[in-house]
Amino acid sequence: MGREAADMAERLAEIGFLPGERVRLLARALFGEPLAVRVGSDTFALRRAEAACVRVVRVEPDEDGRR
Repeated sequence: MGREAADMAERLAEIGFLPGERVRLLARALFGEPLAVRVGSDTFALRRAEAACVRVVRVEPDEDGRR
């Protein structure tokens, strides 16, 4: 990982993008960025380069429809 990517990953961790935290995509701007995402109760606008540093795993809803 280059220095720029490492700095971006550190910044994302500082604002709450941590392993195990749920991330929800709320909206995309017309041309694809920024992305509006929610982590916990906080909402952030991320550029695609920032979003590319976030590793996600899709969580399927349970039988009650909850994720």
